[in-house]
Amino acid sequence: MNHVQADPFSFMHLFRKDLFMIAVLFVCHGNICRSCMAEFYLKELVERNGMADCFEIASAATHTDEIWNGHGSPMYPDAVDEMKRRGIDRPDMKLKHARLMTRQDYARYDLLIGMDGENLFDMRRIAGGDPDHKIHLLLDYDGKHRSVADPWYTGDFVTAMNDIAAGCDALYENLISHNAQVLKNEGETLDKQ
Repeated sequence: MNHVQADPFSFMHLFRKDLFMIAVLFVCHGNICRSCMAEFYLKELVERNGMADCFEIASAATHTDEIWNGHGSPMYPDAVDEMKRRGIDRPDMKLKHARLMTRQDYARYDLLIGMDGENLFDMRRIAGGDPDHKIHLLLDYDGKHRSVADPWYTGDFVTAMNDIAAGCDALYENLISHNAQVLKNEGETLDKQ
C-alpha cells in the first residue's frame, strides 16, 4: 500500500526548544512485534546515551487482533528473543501488553511512527487526519522509504530488527543533531542581542 511521502522532520516546529523533550509513539498492526521492538530499542538507545529523561517512548496497535476483553497480548516471544540476542533484555519488556492507538495519542505524542503504509493509513483514520504532520514511516528517517516487513508473517525477526535498529538510530541522531542546531542558533541569536 502506498503512503503519502512527507518530510519526516516536518514535526520539528513542535519541538520544545526550552527543554529537549519529545514523546514518540511507535505503531504497527498488533503491537506485539515491530512497534514493541522499536519502543524498547529506542528506550535502550536513549538510556545508553544518557538521554532517557528527554524522551517519552511507547507503542500501540492499529487493530484489536491482539487485544481481547480489554487485555492485550504480551510481546511476541520471537521478538523478545531477537531483542535479547542483541543484548536488550529490559524488565519493562516483560510488562508490555498490546494496546490500541487512540485519537488522544495524536495530541499526546510529538511523533507517531508507523512500520508500513497500511499502518500510516490506519493511524490517520484513528487520529482523524494528520494536520500537524506528526505521522511518519520509520524507514523514512534513514532514507530507505519503505516498510519494515512484518515478522509475524515473514518469520524473519532478524531482518525486521535490522530495519528497526537502522530507522531508530537515524531518528535518534537526527533528533539530537536538530536539537543541537536549534540550541546553537538560539545561543547565536542571544549573543547578537
